[in-house]
Amino acid sequence: METEPCCEAHNDPGVMATDSEVKEAIFGLVDGNSLNELPRAPAEEGEELFGSEQAETERSAAENKDTEIKSPSDPEQESGETRCKAVKKFKKSNSWKMVRFQDPSTEDDVLERDSSTESLFPEYATQEWTSTSFEDLFMAEDWTEITEDRLLRKKVLEPGTPQGPHPAWDQEVTVKMQCVLEDRTVVEKDCKLVFVIGEGDVNQALEECVMSMQKGEITLLLTDSQYAYGLLGREPDIPAWAPLLYQLQLLDFREKPDPLTLPIADRIRIGNQKRETGNFHFQREEYSLAARAYCVALDVLTTRSKAGNDVGVKEEEEEVQDYRVKCLNNLATTQVRLEQFDEALHTSRDVLTLEPNNVKALFRVGKLLSDKSEYKEAMEVLKRALKLEPATKAIHVELSKLVKRQSGGKETQEWKPKPAEMLGDNIAPFLIPSKKKPSNSD
Repeated sequence: METEPCCEAHNDPGVMATDSEVKEAIFGLVDGNSLNELPRAPAEEGEELFGSEQAETERSAAENKDTEIKSPSDPEQESGETRCKAVKKFKKSNSWKMVRFQDPSTEDDVLERDSSTESLFPEYATQEWTSTSFEDLFMAEDWTEITEDRLLRKKVLEPGTPQGPHPAWDQEVTVKMQCVLEDRTVVEKDCKLVFVIGEGDVNQALEECVMSMQKGEITLLLTDSQYAYGLLGREPDIPAWAPLLYQLQLLDFREKPDPLTLPIADRIRIGNQKRETGNFHFQREEYSLAARAYCVALDVLTTRSKAGNDVGVKEEEEEVQDYRVKCLNNLATTQVRLEQFDEALHTSRDVLTLEPNNVKALFRVGKLLSDKSEYKEAMEVLKRALKLEPATKAIHVELSKLVKRQSGGKETQEWKPKPAEMLGDNIAPFLIPSKKKPSNSD
């Protein structure tokens, strides 16, 4: 579900916005889920799901909220036995949907898979997985260090292919995994998670670990929050600074496919997954990671020219271009946040190459050109944006600021758009009032 407001509508064009409102309007023009209002905390706004899947997901979350996953040696099941008395009950969290960037077309499968109360590794209910404190696991001698800082460790439960190769950077891997907090609340679970190493689809802990594994290997992975979700955590289920314990198996790995060899439907699906990844990072103000994800999405959402007039092919290519526009707009906004203003200007112009009347891109180009003192071109671009969306307050504000900049900061009536050029007779909001006192004559 895409929402496409350019910026805040304004019922009283004569009221001018403050600089903070202008800044938010300029930097908030982002296509995509959850970005239009740029919420500071995902817990407050959440990620918007696609269409009717949202209601279904909320129902599933409500059903699973209080579900407990019990290990085979749970004391409540074997009250007469003394072994494993310290084993903690597993609790199913309800926010798996927030981070895996699942394709909407497979959402039903995800719901069915993740609503299960069964462990994905029932034969490996080890003491480390069920009860041992994370502090003890970080100090245990029979674990292997993945990083020199001892903040990312693994313990092999079942070795993989002897002398087999390891996955490498930029390869596509498939893993089965589940993840718990120290109180053994299940916060992530997927029997077939596919991601590309280095593209930010998952946290750093998983990327680093799979590069140390062999095909078929089953391992425990203990990660400090530094390699997972850090000081922000992941609302509502992973607290700030929370270490995590994973149980995972490397099912397969391969070279990632060339986008041009994929059907257009697959390119759109994968590209949108990457864009969702970017949106997730953008919400967390992880702008460098967001920019990387949007660039990866653009690499996937590519088109190839075809001879002939195949109507079906043309429609599919146009759909790819539509998603490219969304990614480019997101990337440009992220580049502004990173203060990469020249790059943001270039990206915004790429949007206009594909969609000349895209108001978000026009407004951003006009603002950036005005900031670069290229007033003439900025005025032309902002007028185009105003023609397309005459009720948008931010465009009014930016045009007024531009007029002041041109005149050295003094108020002036230099810019007087003609009715035929702009909006009929409704030009009063765009005229800077004169400081001259009104005459006494009637």
